Amino acid sequence: MFEYRINMDPTIEVKDRYNILRHAGTIYAMSMYYQLQPDDNMRSAIERAGRYLRDESIHPISGKDNMLAVWSEPDVNRSGKPLQAKLGGSGLGLVALLSLENIHPGFTPLSDLQALGRFIAYMQKEEGSFYSKYIPSMGGRWDKWQSLYYPGEAALGLLMLYEKDASHIWIETAAKTLAHLARNRKNKTNIPADHWALLATEKILSLENNDELPVSRELLINHAIQICDAILQSQIENPERPEYDGGFSEGGRTTPTATRLEGLQAILSFLPPDHEVRKRIDSAVPRGISFLLRAQIREGEFIGAFPRAIDKMDQGTPNADKFNRRATEVRIDYVQHALSAMIQYLHLMNGKK
Repeated sequence: MFEYRINMDPTIEVKDRYNILRHAGTIYAMSMYYQLQPDDNMRSAIERAGRYLRDESIHPISGKDNMLAVWSEPDVNRSGKPLQAKLGGSGLGLVALLSLENIHPGFTPLSDLQALGRFIAYMQKEEGSFYSKYIPSMGGRWDKWQSLYYPGEAALGLLMLYEKDASHIWIETAAKTLAHLARNRKNKTNIPADHWALLATEKILSLENNDELPVSRELLINHAIQICDAILQSQIENPERPEYDGGFSEGGRTTPTATRLEGLQAILSFLPPDHEVRKRIDSAVPRGISFLLRAQIREGEFIGAFPRAIDKMDQGTPNADKFNRRATEVRIDYVQHALSAMIQYLHLMNGKK
């Protein structure tokens, strides 16, 4: 396990909770870093985190043959919620474990990875949407609440599985997911910043023979452009708070900026070179990266960390006290998303040279 959350202000009490989805996402980012800068200590940390995910969090679905899921357990989460398997947990579980396969081949048996994939396929509805959770105490598949990010996380995990095991079910399920998101958002104006869908779109369009994909390439690209256009319109330019410049959160939060940068940079791999959105992304991304670098802790005990916000709010701002208590908080996903975005940017810059 990781030390999930701390506060750099020692006077602020931090609740003892955990989130296995963010644990898996952190393995993904650390694996990206290891590919960039191999290091024995990093490899050891990734493998320890991977063992916890593989051995302590992945268990069968009762009554369902050949299915495994990543479980969110009450005694670990301490959230007061019942035992449940979240769609995004198994999606990011695949992303994490398949990222680890690039470092340690055979770390997870292929049969276990396939069993996670079968659970995701089981959670999909006919039209392409999903049940967000599997809660045994509530009868199994449960869709009273929908997550913005779970479908994209599930699609990315399945596409990474397809690269290892070319069974058509994995790419079909992922394509059906992305097609449903695209059709559901077509012609709408309030488009969410779904960076996981953009990362999954980047992955599916990178596959060989992508002209034979079970989904329209044009539909996927138009959906990606829709998301990016909405993201670009939200970038901050505030002369009164210049430290916020380039971010994507009016309160100066770091993770909304990092995740949007992940999505914006993903689209560059398949966007036509002369598309006007590409020019806007080329301008927006360096400003966003500069925002993250200004927010990163540069010295002292927490060097390298990314706090929840670049700065505290002015005391006269509504809800400033509540916001400011968490402004100095550091959580594993705050660091994970910033690291992922910066590695993408480094690859982007190296590719341009």
